[in-house]
Amino acid sequence: MNQYSEAFTAFNKDAESGWLKSQRIAAFARFEHLGFPTPNVERWKYTDTKALARRNFTLKRDYDLKAARELLNSRDLQLDAYRLVLVNGVYAPELSDLDAMQDAVVIEPLSEALDKELELTCGMMGRLAGIDVDVFTAMNFAFAGEGAVIRLGNNQQLKKPLLLVYLSTASETPVMSHPRVLLAAGSNSEMQLVEYFVGAEDAGNFTNRVLEGVLERNAQLRHTLLQSGSDNEWWVGRVQIEQKRDSRYTCHHMNLGGKLVRDDLVADLNGEGAESSFSGLLFGRNRQHLDIHSLVNHNAPLTNSFENYKAILNDRARGVFNGKVIVKRDSQKINAQQSNANLLLSDQAEIDTKPELEIYADDVKCSHGATTGQLDETALFYLRARGINETLARGLLTLAFANEVIDQLPIPEIYRLVETTVAGQLPQQVELELD
Repeated sequence: MNQYSEAFTAFNKDAESGWLKSQRIAAFARFEHLGFPTPNVERWKYTDTKALARRNFTLKRDYDLKAARELLNSRDLQLDAYRLVLVNGVYAPELSDLDAMQDAVVIEPLSEALDKELELTCGMMGRLAGIDVDVFTAMNFAFAGEGAVIRLGNNQQLKKPLLLVYLSTASETPVMSHPRVLLAAGSNSEMQLVEYFVGAEDAGNFTNRVLEGVLERNAQLRHTLLQSGSDNEWWVGRVQIEQKRDSRYTCHHMNLGGKLVRDDLVADLNGEGAESSFSGLLFGRNRQHLDIHSLVNHNAPLTNSFENYKAILNDRARGVFNGKVIVKRDSQKINAQQSNANLLLSDQAEIDTKPELEIYADDVKCSHGATTGQLDETALFYLRARGINETLARGLLTLAFANEVIDQLPIPEIYRLVETTVAGQLPQQVELELD
């Protein structure tokens, strides 16, 4: 832990005294006390962080603009959006575009918000994802100095999507970053948020992102998380959403890369009529380890949740899915559906799946299911009987399996990127012709 202690001392020494500084000190003490989780911790039973704990990372205060621009240009989504770019955890104004923001909408880097509106920003920070949530959330709070603050006033509809880009470039010493995103969506507001994590091919950095947001009455948030790191990247992420009456939260989670990836998604349905929907794809190759944990708390009656995750794993990749739904006492008339289907393309690939329901009410409609298998030989025979060779047939069936969740992506540019990436990286590559 010495490397982190030295980094924290250097990071926090210039901070002004007050609530934030004291909370950062408490958060780092919490991180040191807990340490990196081991498989003995139930929620980390299938994900070992020993290799991550052994690595040495540094904090960056600057970045190589040329390398960042080249990486962004080579992997750009070509999306008409407001854009905020972080390079190895450092805000890059030269690559960002937050101009022409409409009235009653605030989107700004966390560092600027802390400078201009310290009290208001601190009131948002840690409200949902505090230092006691888990070790990585505590670590994030201790080092969080950059990220984004998003505030939508009542009845505001963001005209364009907001694109948060996390660029991870290569450097002599691997870099760690701890961005925190704070979101407050007023009543009847609506927005699309896209988070895009992009890693250079030879980067080996560690990103530990926390997003916490509150959706007021009838607010709607459509959230796309697209992860495309290198095979040497480490990603730990937490999303914590509080939903008020009649709010809607939709999360599309596409995981296409990374050495070790762990995501925790939590939705607290605290008002009648609130609804959450999670869908995602874990696409693993080589020795990648992809872990998704979701938790939906039905804390109020007449709330709905829907979850559909798929995994495609090849080589010696390992996937983990743990989806949990808790229906609190007196939360009647609940509809909660959960599905996890997994496709193994190699005898050495592995999936650990654990869907869970914890119900303390009696007037509910809840279901969950998980399946794991290989390609359907009957469907394969059907395609081959129609003149399609075996290699192409296997690729088409695999892509069809993924498309159930890919087709739900709401933005065409992201849909095309994900579909072509999956098609091009299958063992039996599929060439797509897209308009």
